[in-house]
Amino acid sequence: MSSSSSMLNNSVSITVSDDEPDEFANKLRARARRKRKKYALRGKTGFSHIVLKKLLRWWPFLLFLLAAGLLIFEASRIGRRPSSVVKNSNPVTGNKTDKVVEKKPPTNLNRLDLVTHVVHGVREPCLKLLPAEGLEHLDFPMDKVPADPIKRVVYITEANPASLDDGMPYELHLGASRFNLFTGNQTLKQRDESFKVKGAGASIHCGFYSDKGGFRISVEDRSYMESCKAVVSTCAFGGGDDLYQPIGMSESSLKKVCFVAFWDEITLASQEADGHKVGDDRYIGKWRIILVKNLPFTDQRLNGKIPKMLAHRLFPSSRYSIWVDSKSQLRRDPLGVLEALLWRSNSVLAISEHGARSSVYDEAKAVVKKNKATPEEVAVQIAQYRQDGLPEDKRFNGKKALSEASIIVREHTPSTNLLMCLWFNEVVRFTSRDQLSFPYVLWRFKEFKNINMFPVCTRKDLVNSMGHIRKAKPLTG
Repeated sequence: MSSSSSMLNNSVSITVSDDEPDEFANKLRARARRKRKKYALRGKTGFSHIVLKKLLRWWPFLLFLLAAGLLIFEASRIGRRPSSVVKNSNPVTGNKTDKVVEKKPPTNLNRLDLVTHVVHGVREPCLKLLPAEGLEHLDFPMDKVPADPIKRVVYITEANPASLDDGMPYELHLGASRFNLFTGNQTLKQRDESFKVKGAGASIHCGFYSDKGGFRISVEDRSYMESCKAVVSTCAFGGGDDLYQPIGMSESSLKKVCFVAFWDEITLASQEADGHKVGDDRYIGKWRIILVKNLPFTDQRLNGKIPKMLAHRLFPSSRYSIWVDSKSQLRRDPLGVLEALLWRSNSVLAISEHGARSSVYDEAKAVVKKNKATPEEVAVQIAQYRQDGLPEDKRFNGKKALSEASIIVREHTPSTNLLMCLWFNEVVRFTSRDQLSFPYVLWRFKEFKNINMFPVCTRKDLVNSMGHIRKAKPLTG
């Protein structure tokens, strides 16, 4: 008993309460919290590590995207054409109106770098001009008389140019409707006879036969034109292209060669509205501006063929002429060009080859496809050429048949004068797309030999081409 009670008395009582936390549980919970905290930290560090790793791997691509974006942005800024508001006077009312003028900066303007090509593995300039010192001492070889089978050309005049050829098919009467008091009414029989050289002479319609025919020029301008011994000419009718100043000129050419730009009243008004004023001396830069009134055709492209093809009629005293389309800027010395393309090769005509095609028939399809002329008028022209026997040949007399014809360099001889009259009558009778008619004229005029059809790269060296920037306005009435 005593021993039992002593054992009971010696026992220790332990109080357990639900309110007091379990120390072991607390430790587990603390460890779990620490683990969760570490896990979260490790997760953030891992994500940053992944992002950094991706950046290190792909930074060249991201840099490229940034550079491409900046390049596109700058290109869009450059591509925006600046516009300016010009105070323009209405030619009818005289009231001042605000006119927004779109400025299209030419990309090729004033470039003088050489155009080259590879010949037998060696790169050479496309146009080999004399050095600068040689250009300054150039002069016209007036003692040189070209051997020409034709000695004189007689230009036909008519009392009644409106008469019709009874033997002409009805569809060709439509083409003949463009014949007028300026051109004379050339019949099909007269057309056929004009290609036949009889002895040393030839007769042909070639414009300018009547004072009532149009293309009126002032007495002062005509007197100036008659004084020119050599001329570089261009034209812009119907408010067409801007006037580009010739560059690369020698002092000798500036003294000996006339630079003439033919404008009509529409072009004069549009150019003055753009701030290009003709001086009191009738010049803009190097160009003498010749104002033409009463243009003979409603088709401005056809009006443009007059100074292009009939320089010998406009400049009766000139022995040489260089025609430059209004879309181009002449950038080579005229006397140097004459020496390189005519005198050196003993040629009387130099004209650029067509860059894309060689066949008239292929060109006819391209003209229709590009809407340069109606299918009906092209069909009439091609049908006539097939009837006359024009072959499919791509070369005549060893020369490429198809020409580009934006630059024409020539000596005014009876043969070249006749060739140009023949060509002019074809564009009046048929379409104004002169590339179609030139091979036909060259094929029919078999006596014509001394032609230099220079390659496309030479043309590119002769001029800076800007392309047409305005559409010419057709005449009404």
